Formats: sequence, structure tokens, C-alpha cells
Amino acid sequence: MNIKKHIPNAITCCNLLCGCLAIVQIFGGNLVYAAYLVGLAAVFDFFDGFAARMLKVSSPIGKDLDSLADMVTFGVVPGLVMFKLIQLSIVNYTLPITISYIAFLIPIFSALRLAKFNNDTRQTESFIGLNTPANSMVICSIPLIFKQYPNLETLLNPYVLCVLSVGLILLLVSEIPIFALKFKHFKWNGNEIRFVFLGLSLLMLITLQFLGIPLIIIMYVLLSLLTNYLAKRKVS
Repeated sequence: MNIKKHIPNAITCCNLLCGCLAIVQIFGGNLVYAAYLVGLAAVFDFFDGFAARMLKVSSPIGKDLDSLADMVTFGVVPGLVMFKLIQLSIVNYTLPITISYIAFLIPIFSALRLAKFNNDTRQTESFIGLNTPANSMVICSIPLIFKQYPNLETLLNPYVLCVLSVGLILLLVSEIPIFALKFKHFKWNGNEIRFVFLGLSLLMLITLQFLGIPLIIIMYVLLSLLTNYLAKRKVS
């Protein structure tokens, strides 16, 4: 039995397990613990692909398993987190409870995004549209930010959350080129944008802590746009 070929899939299953546990925490009202589990799942999501490339054991089953795990952890979980946040926010507003159902567009568009990724030959080395882990990190950072800055909970607004949800799902299926954090090697040449992004992200996390998470994703998109623009200018 070749154990090596099962290592990436085992890591992917750890991602899925984190997603399942996060759902349990959400149903228990523990959005902060759910967010921590999503963060841990993102680490597993990075290392399953990394392990597959390093061990040279990638397979179609591994690719499908990765998407199925991502659908739960980075599709269903952020949808449920946003659903709970909107429900909490409408207490002081004369709005119907059904407005919170807009959050379920997040798992629907996440599924569309993952299906596009699996069948789009342009996305072998990079992404087209915001990837689901990045989208999930933005949403799941909200409870962590409220924990870090309790006074900001007074700004919890259902209109803002609904607009944020719509904006994020549009980014998921957009045609914006987004660079991937896929390291084939750790040399500077060819990985400049990745090292710059990781360095700035670490700095923002140290200085801003949880508040830095949505800012990191914004920077991620802006750096991708800048990289694409410079690449086009170089070609022309």
C-alpha cells in the first residue's frame, strides 16, 4: 500500500472535519470558535495542495475531494455565519427575519465558483474570481473583529451585511484574475508577488490582529489587479 499518495487527501479530510465542527459551533451560537476552525481549515487547504505537488501524487479524485471539502468549509460555513450575523443585527430594525436568507446566496455562489474552477482550464496556475477560502475568511473575521473590539458591535447593520454578502458573491464569479499561493519552489524569482503578499499580511496581522484579515483580502485583490495590469503592459 502506497501511503504517500493518501497524505494530501488525509489533509483535505482534516479541512472537511474543521468545516463540520464549525457548523456545530454555529448551531451552538459560538461564531468565534467557528471562525477559528475556518482559519485552521484554511491552513489544511493550503497544505493539501502543497503536499500533492511536493509528493507528486495529485489525482482527479484529490481535486474533487478538495472541492467537496471547500464547499462545506468555505461555502456552507460562511453562509451560516452571515445568516446568524444578519439575524442578530435585525433585532433593532423593523425588518422581516427572511432578509437573513440572503446569506444563503453565499454557499450557492461558492458552489458555482468551485464548479467553474474545476472546469476552467485558465485556472490551473491562478484563479479567475475570488477563491472561496478568501471569501470565507472575510466573513468569518467579522465575529473575531467584534471580539477584539466589542464597541463595534453597535455598528452591526443588516443593510451593510446584505450589501457585503452581495459584493462578495459577485467577486466569487467575477472575471478578475487572482494569483494563487501555490509554491512550486521557494526561490524569490517567480514567487515575488507571493512573498510580498505574505510579508505584508504577516505585518498586518501583527499590528491589526483580526481587523487585518479583511484588509489582507482587499490587498490580495488589489495586488492581483496590479500584477495583471503590469503583465499586460509588459506584453504590449
